[in-house]
Amino acid sequence: MQQARPPFWRTLYFWVLVGIVLGAAVGWRWPDAGASLKPIADGFIKLVKMIITPVIFLTVVTGIAGMASLKAFGRVGLKAMGYFLTFSTLALAVGLVVGNVVRPGAGLNIDPATLDRAAVDSYVTQAERQNFADFVLQIIPDTAISAFTSGQILQVLFVAILFGIALALIGAKGERLLDSLRVLTAVVFRMVHILMYAAPVGAAAAMAYTIGEYGIGTIVNLAALVVTFYATSLLFIIAVLGLVARGAGFSLLGLIAYIKDELLLVLGTSSSESAMPLLMEKLERAGCPKSIVGLVVPTGYSFNLDGTNIYMCLAALFIAQATNIELTLADQLLLMGVAIISSKGAAGVTGSGFIVLAATLSVVPSVPVAGMALILGVDRFMSECRALTNFVGNAVATIVVARWERAVEPAQLAAAFRGAGGVLTETESDALQIEGRSDVPA
Repeated sequence: MQQARPPFWRTLYFWVLVGIVLGAAVGWRWPDAGASLKPIADGFIKLVKMIITPVIFLTVVTGIAGMASLKAFGRVGLKAMGYFLTFSTLALAVGLVVGNVVRPGAGLNIDPATLDRAAVDSYVTQAERQNFADFVLQIIPDTAISAFTSGQILQVLFVAILFGIALALIGAKGERLLDSLRVLTAVVFRMVHILMYAAPVGAAAAMAYTIGEYGIGTIVNLAALVVTFYATSLLFIIAVLGLVARGAGFSLLGLIAYIKDELLLVLGTSSSESAMPLLMEKLERAGCPKSIVGLVVPTGYSFNLDGTNIYMCLAALFIAQATNIELTLADQLLLMGVAIISSKGAAGVTGSGFIVLAATLSVVPSVPVAGMALILGVDRFMSECRALTNFVGNAVATIVVARWERAVEPAQLAAAFRGAGGVLTETESDALQIEGRSDVPA
């Protein structure tokens, strides 16, 4: 059964866009009032993060338990990690190349001795707690229950994978529980849609806070860095991810149009986590199997951060150039090598990129960590681009892995991107979720 598409003024896309515009206007015209709206923005992010844990757990468990073979699950995991490592490294390389060609920090001639390290001490302190060994150990929760209360995505994913495999291994005995989990999945996704009614307010408050607290004028002084970062991220998305999408048999522009609601939400909140549940649902409806979506998307939020990688290289080179420090090829390769490891601990939330940058610079002595004070004022504006690039990168990664597994056909993706086949009613959508079906486009 089909129903007509709702008018544009009833879509999430329209109202989030209205929220962003109004929030920016409030932050520009009444900066103090805009800055005071931060609790509302933080409240919306907390609402979404509250629901991410059950979304990931239920999606992964029902996906794995519903697979015909656990060998396929292992194969998917290896392909996803191979993709993440390849394109994360490529993003770092692109950032280094562009930074050396454009040289956005050249000519500033800043004396490193005049930099205010106190301004970035809190980020350095957090970065000092980050190391790869601790990151790996943090994947294992203290208890199976604490994984659901800590808010750590990888801990939830770890427990969900174990539970899903165990449920699959007991065979027919677990069918009743699997059916119940599918019903619970439908309920949780309905909660996601209820929470999204607050998305325009959350986006408006976040944008008002950003403009009111930091001011658009702060961009002017560091325009070269901001413009270079946005242009490099756009280049990476169009040239690199566009070619990857074409090779996998789907249209990148079609995908972007398909997830435009979620992209606007990420733009408004500067957090890719705010749209994670909606992205997972959209990818399933486009035809990607639940097992692949449940594994690739959450894992990608820690291991496939293209925007964060581009940012780290550009920011490090900007600081070096602004302080007249010439980095040798060996220095830059060391920077890239450290970034490959340190970036894996970053989450898809506001400010994480700055902490990872501090962790990277702490290991590369050639670049003064205090130089981060130079870009502190515009980091919030660049966090939006980081989040958008990370978000698109993970959407592409999920579809590419699904195509490698021959789990979704190009024609099916194209139909979903065009909205072919009509729009499912809420009852039909819930019924499909309960049945565990993901092969019907919304």
